Amino acid sequence: MTTTRQPGGAPLPADERLARELLDGLAEAVLTTDGTGRVTLVNAMAAELIPEIDAGTELARCPVAALARAVVDGADRFDADHHGRRLRGVRRQLAGSRWAWYVRDVTDEHARADALLAERSRTAFLAQAGSRLALALHRDQVLLATTTLAVPYLADVAVALPRPIAPAEQHARWIRYADGEPAPVTGLASPALTGTVPGLAEALAGDRAEPGPWPAATRTDLADLLPPGFGPAGTVLVTPLLSASGSAGALLLIRRPGRDAFDPRDVELAREFAARAGAALATADLHDEQAHLARVLQTSLLPPELPVVPGVTMAGGYRAAGDTLRIGGDFYEVFPHPRGALFALGDVCGKGVGAAVLTGRVRQSLQTLRLVEQRPLELIQLLNQALFDAPDAARRSQFTTVLLGSLDRRPSGLDVRIAGGGHPAPLLVTVDGTVTPIPVGGMPVGALSAARFAETRVHLEPGDLLLAYTDGVIEARGPRDAEMFGEARLRAALVPAAGQPPAALIDGVLRAVDDWLDGQAHDDIAMLAVGAPAPA
Repeated sequence: MTTTRQPGGAPLPADERLARELLDGLAEAVLTTDGTGRVTLVNAMAAELIPEIDAGTELARCPVAALARAVVDGADRFDADHHGRRLRGVRRQLAGSRWAWYVRDVTDEHARADALLAERSRTAFLAQAGSRLALALHRDQVLLATTTLAVPYLADVAVALPRPIAPAEQHARWIRYADGEPAPVTGLASPALTGTVPGLAEALAGDRAEPGPWPAATRTDLADLLPPGFGPAGTVLVTPLLSASGSAGALLLIRRPGRDAFDPRDVELAREFAARAGAALATADLHDEQAHLARVLQTSLLPPELPVVPGVTMAGGYRAAGDTLRIGGDFYEVFPHPRGALFALGDVCGKGVGAAVLTGRVRQSLQTLRLVEQRPLELIQLLNQALFDAPDAARRSQFTTVLLGSLDRRPSGLDVRIAGGGHPAPLLVTVDGTVTPIPVGGMPVGALSAARFAETRVHLEPGDLLLAYTDGVIEARGPRDAEMFGEARLRAALVPAAGQPPAALIDGVLRAVDDWLDGQAHDDIAMLAVGAPAPA
C-alpha cells in the first residue's frame, strides 16, 4: 500500500476502496476527466443524477447539453434541467490536465426561491389591489378596478357580476375586461349564464360559496361574455365577492386553453382578492347611500327660491362651509302675507349634519308657528319654547341666533319690525350711500328657556335696502395673517350698492368676500337683502 503525506507531515493512506466509499457518500455528483476530456470516474450520485454518463464518455458530447456546451466553451459552471431536476455544476482543475465536475441537485432550492418570489408577487398584487380599491368610492369605480386589476395577473378575462341593486332587475349586469382590450365593457347576463355556470347563481344569491375552478373548453355558456376573437375558454374560476353582509356579487376569472389551470394557490389568491373587492363594493354602496341621503338633505335645507311680494324687492345669498355638500347651519326664509311678508335669517351653532338637522327643525317650526303668530317678538318667543319642547333638547345643547322681521307696505316705503335673538345687527343702506347698523340685541334662541329677546323698528324709504347677514361674512379670514373681513370692509362693500336692486348688493358683497378669502375655507354664509322699490 502506498502512502502520501498530508500538510502536517503525517502519512495519509492511499486506499482506493476508501476513496471510492468517500466519493460515493457525497451528496454531490462528481465526474472526473482525463487530459483528452473523457470521463474517468463517476461517483454514485453522478450515476443517479446523470445516468447517461459513465466512464469513457466524451464529456463534450454527453447528452446533457448545458454540460457539453460548458466543456466546449471552457466554462467553469453550468445550469441544466435534466429528467425533471435542476442541476448546477462547477469545474475544478486537477493535476495533470485533469478536471473534476461537481454537480448538485438544486431543484428544491429553486422551488423554494420560486415559491418565495411567487409569494412576494402575490403580496405585491394584493397590496396594489387594496390601494386601488380603497380609492374607489363609487360602485362603478370598484367594478372597474376589480376587473382591470385581475387581468392579466389572475386571468386573461375578468368578469364582475354585482348583485342587482333593485329586486325587480331581471338580469345581472356584468362588466368585463380582457387582456388587450382598450377599456372594460358592460352588458346584461342571460338567464342561461346564471343557471349553468357552476357556483354563479349561488354567489349572486348571497351564498358564501367556496370558489372552485372548472374546465370550460367545451362549453358555450360563456360566449356572450368573451371578447370577439378570444376563442374558447380554457378554465374558469367562479368566486363570490364577499362582504360583511354576504356576497355582493361574483367574479369570473377566465384563462385561455394554453395557460396553466388554476392551482390551489391561485384559488386562494383569487378568494382573497375577491373578498377585498367585495368589501370595497359594500363600502362604495354605503358611500353612495350616504351621498344620496346628503343630497336629499341638501335639497331640503337649501334656502328656497324667494317668493314675489308686491311692494317689496328681495335677494338672498347662501354658501355652505367648504362649498362641497352645501349643507350648513345658516338659513333664511320669507313668508308672504296680505300686508307684506315675514322674514327670518339665522345661524345655528355647530357645523355639518348636526347643525343641518337643527336648521331643519328651526325652519319647520317657523313654517308652523307663523300660521298662528306673525308679530316678530312673540314669534321668536314661541320658537324658543318649541326648541325646548323637543324631546332631545337637554341632550342636544344646541342653539341658534336669529333675526325675525315683518315687512308692512306703506305708501312711503316699508315699515320693518325686527326681533333679535343674539344675531349680528342688520345694516341699513340708504339711497345716499349711508350705511347704518340697526341694533336689535336679544339672547340666542334655544339656549335658555327663560331667554329674553328684543325688538326694534325701522322705516325703509323708497330705494333704501336692509341687509341681514350671518357672521360667516364678517368672520371670513383672508390668507394673510388670517385677518377677518370685518364689519368695516362689509360697510365699505355696501356703499357702491346704494340705490341698486337687492341682487346687486348681494353680488357685490359675495365678490368682496371671495376676493378677501382668496380660495381659503370659510364658515357658512347667508344674506338676505330687502328694500322698498323706488317709484317708477
